[in-house]
Amino acid sequence: MRKRNVHIQFWLDKKEAEAFQKKVKKSGLSREAYLRHLVNGLEPQDAPPPDYYAMMRELHGIGNNLNQIAAKAHTLNALDVQRYDENCRKLDEAVKAITAAVILPRPMKSSGSPRNLFRGEKEHSRSDKRSAM
Repeated sequence: MRKRNVHIQFWLDKKEAEAFQKKVKKSGLSREAYLRHLVNGLEPQDAPPPDYYAMMRELHGIGNNLNQIAAKAHTLNALDVQRYDENCRKLDEAVKAITAAVILPRPMKSSGSPRNLFRGEKEHSRSDKRSAM
């Protein structure tokens, strides 16, 4: 049985459809996944550059090598455990921070109208409109 069993259909004008398709393509997500992000109050990120994945593989490889070195050093009792653990923690934090900055969707900043958010227009607060007068 499908996890998602509610079908929703809606219509866009040509300009909206082009803007939507452009944003979806830029994000690297499917149209459905893009809309699910928006419905859940998340702003999809642009797809990361191809180099991102190569860099992350390299960082994960470094982490794996560190773990192998640690296993060997522990058996030989030749390791500054505190210093090693601190550096492993820093590597893990760096990988998580890079992933969050580049891949993970962010909460939406504005509660503007869906039309403005969909078109990529910024929401203007009432105070901004008053100050412009």
